[in-house]
Amino acid sequence: MVRRIVIVLAALTLLSGVAWAQRPQKPVIEVYKTSTCGCCRIWVEHLQSSGFTVRTTDVEDLSGIKAKHGVPSRLQSCHTGVIDGYVVEGHVPAADIQRMLKERPKVAGLAVPGMPIGSPGMEVKGVTPQPFDVMAFQKDGKSSVYAAHNR
Repeated sequence: MVRRIVIVLAALTLLSGVAWAQRPQKPVIEVYKTSTCGCCRIWVEHLQSSGFTVRTTDVEDLSGIKAKHGVPSRLQSCHTGVIDGYVVEGHVPAADIQRMLKERPKVAGLAVPGMPIGSPGMEVKGVTPQPFDVMAFQKDGKSSVYAAHNR
């Protein structure tokens, strides 16, 4: 009887380990930023508090990263992220990234051009948030509004 219980417990332990290993893993977002950018650090914290695993790489000049990933110059901001085949440029809210990963639109990525006050990482106490759009962009540079905020 005891032997049977030990065998059953061992089998359950093995099966739970297999289930854990087969559990879908969340994609990691790689964020490229400069070492001195405070709003980039706050945006990374916003992503982490929303359940993302974030790896950061500090670089002196982001222009090569932006060019490599096809971020149109009119949509650029202070940091660039890459997640699961998509580019995330600037202060894009975590909820919009989660939506993109769920819907899998045929776009190169999402961008919040500039650094609008009130976007994640750009909150300023006592200052009314600015309206801003999250833009979906294609590799050819075309873009359209993906989400509107603070309207």
